[in-house]
Amino acid sequence: MQGLGDFWGQSDLVGRAVAVLLLLMSVCVWVLILWKGWVLRRATGDLQRAVPVFWDAGSLDDGRERLRRLDRESLLLPLLDAATQSAGVGTLQAAGRLDSQLTRRLRDALHRGLAHLQYGQVMLASIGATAPFVGLFGTVWGIYHALAGISAAGSLTIEKVSGPVGEALIMTAAGLAVAIPAVLAYNVFGKRISACEAELEGFAHDLREMVLDQQGR
Repeated sequence: MQGLGDFWGQSDLVGRAVAVLLLLMSVCVWVLILWKGWVLRRATGDLQRAVPVFWDAGSLDDGRERLRRLDRESLLLPLLDAATQSAGVGTLQAAGRLDSQLTRRLRDALHRGLAHLQYGQVMLASIGATAPFVGLFGTVWGIYHALAGISAAGSLTIEKVSGPVGEALIMTAAGLAVAIPAVLAYNVFGKRISACEAELEGFAHDLREMVLDQQGR
């Protein structure tokens, strides 16, 4: 902590701005990790419980009510609504075949659900990719600033150089400390999202087949 305090006290506006940026990146990463971890855990559990319960229902209305109780992230219910809604008469949406209409509506509902699950993934990837370079820039700038100050003082020795340089290296470590959790979370969440996507696609396909069978194709 002393080294970090010394670095902050000796830094100029640019060095402090880089430190604040890394702090904001770290806050964003951990907020996303906690929020997405909670959302994906709920979504995964709801999908595992709600899909079998829906298909065990005695009627479509009963199945809809069961989904309303279990689908807390609203991933399955929009698919059911898309499969059972009727297209407006006289519109281009109603002009195609029934199977084409179903495919289009289910695809749109599926994309909206996946967009909810994937929210924040781009930020995690961006921070994971850029944070090490931001930290490296802070280190380079800190070293330059420290050496310039020492040179202006007219006394350049190893003892006076090693201290400021070592303190400037804190920025590189900070960049890695921000990037590593972001990259790990991105990979873990990506795997969970892919599993949820497979479940949603299977549910949408089964709904499509059910509606087509009811309509006699």
